Amino acid sequence: MQSAITAEVVEPYAEALMSLTKSHDITDEVAFSVRELKNLFEESEDLRSFFASPLVSPEDKKEVIKTIAEGQVHPFLLNFLLLLVDRKRIGFVEGIFGKYLEIVRQLNNVVLAEVTSAVRLYEGEAEKLVEKIKQLTGASGVEIETKIDPDIIGGVIIKVGSQVYDASLKGQLRRISLSMLGKA
Repeated sequence: MQSAITAEVVEPYAEALMSLTKSHDITDEVAFSVRELKNLFEESEDLRSFFASPLVSPEDKKEVIKTIAEGQVHPFLLNFLLLLVDRKRIGFVEGIFGKYLEIVRQLNNVVLAEVTSAVRLYEGEAEKLVEKIKQLTGASGVEIETKIDPDIIGGVIIKVGSQVYDASLKGQLRRISLSMLGKA
């Protein structure tokens, strides 16, 4: 959960990026790049530490951003990242990107589903889950973030917003156990 201070920084920047991309009809193109960059930041502790460090000069941060993004992302997104460095807000980039993607999903009637499974899902299984989630939510599209948790033994746990659908073997065993205790 983000703090109020973080929200005060994240939301205006995400909304400003959305306003810019909508006005130039590049929302989907930028959203694709934002997802890629967000994943890069999430996967690299070194990169997050580098940008969060007050000891690293803004010029060095800008050089790294240019190395990573120049020619790879829309120039508006590159300039946005450089602006975040200038405003000393680059440490909030993951939150800003997350909020931006949330706004994009709302615009496109797409839900984010966090799917936890005991093993990696195969392509056919993921497609079936997408269709089931569309039926459950009435959304026109579904983005899936997958997590592997061997502790659930089998099946899946699907979280969409505040709704949780527990179809895991561990959850079923827990419900059976509670049912048996209640009848004893």
